[in-house]
Amino acid sequence: MTGAQTIVSVACAIALFLMCAAFFLAAWRVVKGPTLPDRIVALDMLTAIAIGFIAVVAIRTGFNLYIDIAIALGLVGFLATVAFARFVLSHGMQPGDADTPEETTASTKARRGGGHARRLH
Repeated sequence: MTGAQTIVSVACAIALFLMCAAFFLAAWRVVKGPTLPDRIVALDMLTAIAIGFIAVVAIRTGFNLYIDIAIALGLVGFLATVAFARFVLSHGMQPGDADTPEETTASTKARRGGGHARRLH
């Protein structure tokens, strides 16, 4: 084994360890995330971490087909994130999803039309 192979091997091992830690933290956020947008961002992060795993495996093995798989996963992950974002926008935030009670009251009134000033005739 040459010096360059040793450096690449150690770098791949460190990268895999760090991505494992990031994967578990992102998975925890998917499960624990206080709001739906937090969970969507965490799922997008899981996709990015999976792409990183595939890239490191491609470097480690020298098999270039893994790069094509990573690109396809990136496209699918992007489309899934856009679909989730459209879902959140179309359904809106539920009354219990706001950070403070004041925001909940204001958003509920605005949705119902009660937050507007009355017109004088």
